[in-house]
Amino acid sequence: QERLVESGGGLVEAGGSLRLSCVTSEGVFAINTIMSWYRQTPGKPRDLVAMLTGGGSENYANSVNGRFTISRDMTTLYLQMNDLKPEDTGVYYCNARRYAPSSWELWGQGTEVTVSS
Repeated sequence: QERLVESGGGLVEAGGSLRLSCVTSEGVFAINTIMSWYRQTPGKPRDLVAMLTGGGSENYANSVNGRFTISRDMTTLYLQMNDLKPEDTGVYYCNARRYAPSSWELWGQGTEVTVSS
């Protein structure tokens, strides 16, 4: 069964960096799978932070563009976060969304990032 496991969160001062990792089980990465990172803060829905298509296209939320980079290797999705700001604080979730012919969606358990001012 496919699964996602995040790590790399923690407490960092403003201006610092963190790299989040999302280890995927075999078969998650594919040309018709979109991998994403979302952020959630208390009382709010999950917001898209960065997206990586199976073809390699990247998209970022305006608030993180130029500071965050999404990437992957054979088994792991990454989110490099530089110049962190207090508003980047939240729980970060890895997401995999598979499109046709067989559609499914996976979420990781989340990893918490706290940026102090």
